[in-house]
Amino acid sequence: MKTIFQIAKNELRNLFYSPIAWFLLIVFLVMCAYFYTGTTYNWAKLAHLAYSNDPNWVWRATQSGTSSIYLDGDGILINVLQSIYLFVPLLTMGIISREINSGTIKLLYSSPVKLSRIILGKYLALMIYNLLLVLILSIFIISGFFDIKSLDYGPLLSTLLGFYLLLCAFTAIGFYMSSLTTYPIVSAIASFTVFFVLMSIGRLWQQYDFIRDLTWFLSIAGRTEKMVIGLITTKDVIYYLIIIYLFISFTLLKLQAGREAKPWFVKAGRYVAVILVGLLMGYISSRPRFTRYWDTTAGQINTLLPHSQKIIKSFDDSPLEVTLYTNLLGAAAQHGLPEWRNIYLKRCWENYLRFNWNIDFKYEYYYDVDSTDATNTVFKQFPGKSLEQIAGEVAKVLKVDVSSFKPPAEMRKLIDLKPEGYRLVMQLKYKDRAVFLRTYGSVEWPSPANIDVALERLRGVKMPKVAFVSGDLERSIYKRGERELFLQVINNDNSGALVNTGFDVDTVNLSTQDIAPDVTTVVLADPKMELGAAALSKLKSYISRGGNMLILGEPGKQHILNPVLEVTGVQYVNGKLAQPGYNNAPDMLTPYMTAAGLRIAHEEPALLMNRLWSHGVYDDTLKIQMPSAMGIAYSTDSGFTAKPLFATVPGAVWSKAGKFVTDSVAPVFSPQEGDIQFNAFATCIQLTRQINNREQRMIVCGDADFLSDRVSYAGWVSRTFYWWLSDGRMPLYSIYPYASDNMLLLTPARATVQRIAYLWVLPGILIFLSTVLLIRRKRK
Repeated sequence: MKTIFQIAKNELRNLFYSPIAWFLLIVFLVMCAYFYTGTTYNWAKLAHLAYSNDPNWVWRATQSGTSSIYLDGDGILINVLQSIYLFVPLLTMGIISREINSGTIKLLYSSPVKLSRIILGKYLALMIYNLLLVLILSIFIISGFFDIKSLDYGPLLSTLLGFYLLLCAFTAIGFYMSSLTTYPIVSAIASFTVFFVLMSIGRLWQQYDFIRDLTWFLSIAGRTEKMVIGLITTKDVIYYLIIIYLFISFTLLKLQAGREAKPWFVKAGRYVAVILVGLLMGYISSRPRFTRYWDTTAGQINTLLPHSQKIIKSFDDSPLEVTLYTNLLGAAAQHGLPEWRNIYLKRCWENYLRFNWNIDFKYEYYYDVDSTDATNTVFKQFPGKSLEQIAGEVAKVLKVDVSSFKPPAEMRKLIDLKPEGYRLVMQLKYKDRAVFLRTYGSVEWPSPANIDVALERLRGVKMPKVAFVSGDLERSIYKRGERELFLQVINNDNSGALVNTGFDVDTVNLSTQDIAPDVTTVVLADPKMELGAAALSKLKSYISRGGNMLILGEPGKQHILNPVLEVTGVQYVNGKLAQPGYNNAPDMLTPYMTAAGLRIAHEEPALLMNRLWSHGVYDDTLKIQMPSAMGIAYSTDSGFTAKPLFATVPGAVWSKAGKFVTDSVAPVFSPQEGDIQFNAFATCIQLTRQINNREQRMIVCGDADFLSDRVSYAGWVSRTFYWWLSDGRMPLYSIYPYASDNMLLLTPARATVQRIAYLWVLPGILIFLSTVLLIRRKRK
């Protein structure tokens, strides 16, 4: 070991007695300073402007300052990682070839020191030099402790580890390339070539089962990226160690071949043995059951939340089977092809494999279309061709073998995928149960919330059941219209629809049917006809028994809905609410979400507004638009506790009882015509009471359009309501805490000084020291 350190010491002396090592250090320092100060200087000016104008900015800011300055696209660490491969070949290109050109390689061959010690000593010198680069980068991380409030140092230290391992892997490659040629420039070019191959090989030959995992494992791309976001995995660390082992071993075998006469097959066998050992180590370390993870972020944002962990860990007594069905003629078919398989596993299941590796993945490929779907244009795109011929044409475009896709008749014997629209879909099986897990759009992989719900269904957990009243021209969950509810309720292609977020959905015609005992929420959505005696009686009885309910109404339908609400003490106010404004029609309301509404919301933008209000910042409100709404009045003696969820701005709105004209002059308040004006009108309220040893929950809204398919914010408002009405059972939200490192402590003045110090003073000092050392060395 002493010999190795002595060789490393001599190699470092040679490095620093040449300009190249100093040149790389200085350029690296300047590059780091440029990226760091360029970001912090701009952020300091913006932050100073924000803080000086708004003392409550700390509650408005949710973005991580650590990520913004270090880890985002313009951050120092990302830019350094993307550029570091340019430095390594310049450092390593002469490490061995210098010995060959000067003739000292013969002395090394004839010396009593083992060749392995010589190689390890030289490589140790490179590792120490790499540490100097890490120390330079650490200067700017240490600076972050003074520049950013509550710096999230975990991902930064994780990135330093990844940066150092990447450097060591690159230098090992360059070290070997230097042993192959006497020309340093050829060594540098060869190093660049290997770097490019390792960064690109993960995209090659992914369509072939035999070598897919091999090329994916060999790819260096994406390894450091995990460490950049703060996730350290044993398989990534071991990968870098394997790359170092391989190329250092190659170097030893190359130099050893120069000092002994062995048959070519013996030399080749040694290389094969080294490669096989490396691949075996890589295969074992990359298996989910042997992989360990360390999430270094303060908010554990790279780790499943506890409720998700609990769900996936519950599948512990038998394997969970996941089958991906890929339709060659379906939407997003290319994302289900074999060449995308590793990306699919990474994006969709890697976080779950971390907590349960007993998951069996299967794949089925087929082609089929729904001939009854009027929107399907596949036959129009290929006129005169049969389905089999169309599949062949598409297969040519996607560069796949059509014979590996099952025809419709064969596939339909296995499973009926028509209800899923022949989309790219997964089927999960566990014991004797099976559920579908969908993809969305073109392609949006399911989120943890979607996956958790599917897993809960698979476990046999009973989902909340929502029954939509039908039979009196209520808004439909089956129709695709701007006033309907299809998109928010049963659209399989919407990841936020009720059916994809943990609800069972059905309709009930109260004229002929009763409300099923397993229904947890009944929805009465804007009936256009007066309810029959049977329907009205069943709804009143349901409310009296303590059932949860959502009622959506529209102006002019007070006489239909008020009888339903009699037992609650709630009544719709006569008329239509008017809010004349310069830009909007007078019946376009802009009510704000109240504190009660914000407290039950678990999605943006309500989460941020709730954060502000909970810290006493009331200078802003969360407003939505309600086209054509009516006010809601309620009493306190009905047994229900009523709280507004949305309310109008005080003093700006009244209820117009007479004829409401929207395309002429603005309406005016007229008590003589029966107009009513309160200080503020509730447009949506929640009702609660204790009954039958549980809390009954109801929501009554004076507008139905704001939850219809045509409104962009209908999704999060709708899910907020159904979450509360289901007693918080569904959806299963995956909410991570806001970043605590959300304030920059750096002032513009200090940022200017810092920029001069890092970009000019420090490099100047390094240039001065290197110049003095090199001149003194030359004089000697």
